[in-house]
Amino acid sequence: MQGERQERDSPPETVLVLGGGGMKGVAHVGAWKALDEAGFRPDAIIGTSIGSVVGACLAAGLGWRELAEIARAVRKDDIVSINRRAIWLGGVRETSVFEAERYREWLERSLPVDSFEDVGIPLRMNAVSLISGKEVWFGHGAVENLPLLEAVYASCALPVYFPPAEIDGDLLVDGGMLDVLPILQAAEWGARRIIAVDLGADMMIPEASVFDRGMIPVHDRVVNLLIRKQHELIWKAWEGPPVLHIRPRLGTLTNWEFERSQFLLEEGYRAARMALDGAGGFFEEGKGPEPDREPDSATDRFRGWMRSARHRLKAG
Repeated sequence: MQGERQERDSPPETVLVLGGGGMKGVAHVGAWKALDEAGFRPDAIIGTSIGSVVGACLAAGLGWRELAEIARAVRKDDIVSINRRAIWLGGVRETSVFEAERYREWLERSLPVDSFEDVGIPLRMNAVSLISGKEVWFGHGAVENLPLLEAVYASCALPVYFPPAEIDGDLLVDGGMLDVLPILQAAEWGARRIIAVDLGADMMIPEASVFDRGMIPVHDRVVNLLIRKQHELIWKAWEGPPVLHIRPRLGTLTNWEFERSQFLLEEGYRAARMALDGAGGFFEEGKGPEPDREPDSATDRFRGWMRSARHRLKAG
């Protein structure tokens, strides 16, 4: 099950994709434990949002034990600092309800290296430009000259919660806003097979009383609905390489579950073990189980659009 290590300028055989989901990203660590026990080593890693944090640590050589220790130790106060100007009269003009500095300090303490050049496994992560409305990719084969801390923060700058990253005259926010599970990027990188840890595959309907807490739960629900639609479009239109789809059962857990680290570690491990048990010839032959695909007329239209776009690109 060992992936063949390749030169950085060669297309990766097997790419590990780590999706977004806030503190639910602790499940990535449990999934990595199961993959590590199975002898798996990726040729490249792609992460978005919290997946960029875990992906950067893995690419730099941290193991699941070190990451589990970090996950168990982190507390809300390590990351969250209320932007008091946002709760004053006129605070609606502020860009976020949290300040950036405390989160950036935690990232600086947690990331084991400073640059993309220092990681041992090729790594990419995304953010979204508020100016152009497009994805921006950092890492190997993309924008590499940015400090790793800056790229990770940009990938995690969830709108409303954290202020956008200001980089080279652009304003960048959480990459999951446009691509919460970047398997298409893995395919475009040249992957022959993809392992995707999907933190948003098990979204349950919340209780109506949740929304009595104010605008933040409403905002979170809207984001989750958009992510759900992303999932439908991604899987229904997927015609890329085989994907080993790891789907932790996270139910109605929010992105801010600082006290549920042990559960998230265990659930990520369980989901990965289940996926590996059903992997068949995935690692040897590049064949494996099909990812779940939900029927939806909009996704059928999207599939047709994707095919048409590919045809136009080849023709042009």
